[in-house]
Amino acid sequence: MSKYDKLTTNAVGRTVPQVVNGKDATPFLGVGKFRPTGRKFAPRISTLADYPEDGNKVVPGLKEALIRSGLSDGMVISTHHHFRNGDLVAIQIFDIAAELGIKGLTWVPSASFECHAPLIKYLEDGTIHHIEGSMNGALGRFTSEGGMQGLGILRSHGGRYQAIQDGDVQIDIAVIAAPTADPFGNATGDRGPAACGLLGFALADSQYADKVIVVTDNLVPFPCVPWQIHGNYVDFVVVLDKIGIPEKIISGTTEITKSPDRLLLAEMTAQFCDEAGIIRDGFSFQAGAGGTALSIGIYFAEMCRQRGMKARFARGGSNKYLVKMLEEGLVDYILDGQTFDLEGVRSMRENPGHLNTSPFTSYNYHGKGNFAQFVDVVILGATEVDVNFNANVVTHSDGYLLHGIGGWMNCLLSKCVILPVPLFRDRMPVILDDVTTICGPGELIDVIVTERGIAINPLRTDLIEKMKGSNLPIKTIQQLKAEAEKICGKPSKPRVTDEVVAVIKWVDGTVIDSVFRIDK
Repeated sequence: MSKYDKLTTNAVGRTVPQVVNGKDATPFLGVGKFRPTGRKFAPRISTLADYPEDGNKVVPGLKEALIRSGLSDGMVISTHHHFRNGDLVAIQIFDIAAELGIKGLTWVPSASFECHAPLIKYLEDGTIHHIEGSMNGALGRFTSEGGMQGLGILRSHGGRYQAIQDGDVQIDIAVIAAPTADPFGNATGDRGPAACGLLGFALADSQYADKVIVVTDNLVPFPCVPWQIHGNYVDFVVVLDKIGIPEKIISGTTEITKSPDRLLLAEMTAQFCDEAGIIRDGFSFQAGAGGTALSIGIYFAEMCRQRGMKARFARGGSNKYLVKMLEEGLVDYILDGQTFDLEGVRSMRENPGHLNTSPFTSYNYHGKGNFAQFVDVVILGATEVDVNFNANVVTHSDGYLLHGIGGWMNCLLSKCVILPVPLFRDRMPVILDDVTTICGPGELIDVIVTERGIAINPLRTDLIEKMKGSNLPIKTIQQLKAEAEKICGKPSKPRVTDEVVAVIKWVDGTVIDSVFRIDK
């Protein structure tokens, strides 16, 4: 099976394969242009007669559960990333597979982290054929240098749910690490020694995988409540000594920035939102866990406090700052997609207004609407932006694949998308003629905020009109690019070959861009 075949040019002018790891792939057709057909994928039918009458699905260990699930060559294995860099389960799965001599597995994590770097040896020896999920850090570097036997596939959180729901990815065995579970398989993430918040990224895995294994280090008597994963989907339960390190669930800095430049970005972004009429009673927002985004949330909170207003909801990643807004009455609800710190975990347990969600409700493009559409403003980051407002979050200007997409791509469907980015990083301009990799088409990105000026997408004539007379430095994207090049010089293009090593799937499952092997 070849990695890819039938290269073509898609709707944003990028070279992409039409066959990926032996499967047909549709090139990106444009925003909203692709229409799915058929019905949702469904796992095989089960029967109560094959499961214990007392509901006790506990088996002696993970190896036993994998063997009883039929682990064999070429299977698709999925895991979730709610423990982030504290995950202790994924590597054990592939240790067992290697011990059993299993080859050619596809790993479908909802995200990977540096703690998963030891899996490189299994990519090298063929235990794992390829990854369909984020390839961060060392795994991304390995992929960029052409080390993976198959082609990497990167999807957003919502794109992953879409792919599993539609059958683009058919999971043979899902392994769900759960901080608390009962013998029947009901499971939750908001309590237990390894509490990580919610388990929403494992929802599709539980619903659609042929076999589902719940792994826990806190087994409680039936029923485990609240159950985020339903035991009716679960085949086996395994008890381990420790499944995750809760202190390492932290994503981003989870602290407001102290950098003067980043604080300026945050202040300018908040002022822009205010002058554009976005900050009002009942508005909604989403911001990431980085220091700049957190600082913008602080400004939003202060505006609400001073004016006696409140936000209707904040989309999370939850963190201690959002929790403080909730508990102070400055926001009615946190709609939590993943929990970014231990205060978020506590709040999920204690606050009825702190709701756990999943990619199905928040981000799935092949659904009857999703929460991302309702958000008034979303604050996101980017590694690169170009003069057409296309943005990149997976590769750097040297061409290396170092990040996953997360929910970034799905958030572009919000009512106003703002990217606060520095004009340059390490003497490399962030605004380019063309981004290295297109992850978001420019028509969906509304505002670029830099420390030297703000560029509004010409398509957003309403925002341009509202900002007339503002004392903020409103400039064109071309002016910002010219300023960066005056300081740093014109950047050279990354040194890459014409060999595709990974593809980027848009939210509808079409291929929006390719990642090319580094020319070392």
